[in-house]
Amino acid sequence: MTIQIAPSILSADFCNLERDLKAISNADLVHVDVMDHHFVPNLTLGEPIVARICQVTDLPVDVHLMIEDPDRWAPEYAKLGAASVSFHMGAAHAPVRLARQLRDMGCKACFAVRPAEPVEPIFDILDEFDMVLIMTVEPGFGGQKFLDNQMAKVRRLRDEITRRGLNTKIQVDGGVSPKTAHIVAEAGADVLVAGSAVYGAENPAEAIDSIREKAEAAFKA
Repeated sequence: MTIQIAPSILSADFCNLERDLKAISNADLVHVDVMDHHFVPNLTLGEPIVARICQVTDLPVDVHLMIEDPDRWAPEYAKLGAASVSFHMGAAHAPVRLARQLRDMGCKACFAVRPAEPVEPIFDILDEFDMVLIMTVEPGFGGQKFLDNQMAKVRRLRDEITRRGLNTKIQVDGGVSPKTAHIVAEAGADVLVAGSAVYGAENPAEAIDSIREKAEAAFKA
């Protein structure tokens, strides 16, 4: 298994977004946070900008929906060209149906879990998802402190994936940096979202390489 790095454009310069997308060409994914000012208190961007991101970047676009009614909106992002779409526990009315719809559209289906939520309730439907996103900060804002108490959750999820022989990836989002990459990888995460640590660095590409290097050295499935 290999480590994937997904820089979050939430920390990019929205006035120079194409430039900042080119600055992360050595990444594996582009992580795009869509917030609706209802499910979370912040408001970010929507379909028109995601559509342009999909057109401009050569990287797969990983959309994280922090919105109400993903049952309605998630397929729209798949239509725009998103390679994967994450939606939250509690926001979706029919998560299995939605996951199957996304997969039928050629889009990876991903399930997101907030810090206060247990991961065990999704074990029975784990095979319906390509990836599970474990939030290591409260969703809604970038630049928050990494919650290392979520690593037990990552370990339990990795153990369950391994026990059942699934290929489900584990994504961690929140406070990931060269200083914390080894912690999340050691716990079993293989997709690392990093925002401030990449776009706050003098050289984003070098920051990506550093995070990848630290994670790969520590990763164990």
